[in-house]
Amino acid sequence: MDFKSKIRTVDDFPKPGISFKDITTLLKDGEAFHAAIETMAAHFEPLGIDMVTGPEARGYIFASALAFRLRAGFVPIRKPGKLPWKTRSISYQLEYGEDRLEVHEDAFQPGQKVLVVDDLLATGGTIRATIDLVESLGAKVVGVAVLIELSDLGGRKRLEGHDVISLVQF
Repeated sequence: MDFKSKIRTVDDFPKPGISFKDITTLLKDGEAFHAAIETMAAHFEPLGIDMVTGPEARGYIFASALAFRLRAGFVPIRKPGKLPWKTRSISYQLEYGEDRLEVHEDAFQPGQKVLVVDDLLATGGTIRATIDLVESLGAKVVGVAVLIELSDLGGRKRLEGHDVISLVQF
């Protein structure tokens, strides 16, 4: 399937000079959404994934669907202060500033095979932080799946050593 044709580009959103990749047009197309999940699942199914995780918010859409398809658990990675129990957190650099992610301390068990999923790979900061957070709890990240990769921003370089797939490159 031509996933790229299912994604709308919105120029100058959220600010001038940005070409936002709007995935809602793919999500509302049941056949395209199903095909995206099936394509990602087919790549990672042979690995025996135990857990699928993804950062909020759009990462949840693909991560939870993939977890269901792979018969794996789903662990949400949240912004600070959103989880009700003891958490492990990590700070990471954004283009302009810093951000933080959190996960419950008991979310992953040592040795579990984890798939990290998000909607978009840009500079790789959020996904790299997610990987580091998962691995700090002893689990093993065996792959990364994204719908869109903004290739010119070089995020894949920050994920070296991991099996990374993207369905669409811009």
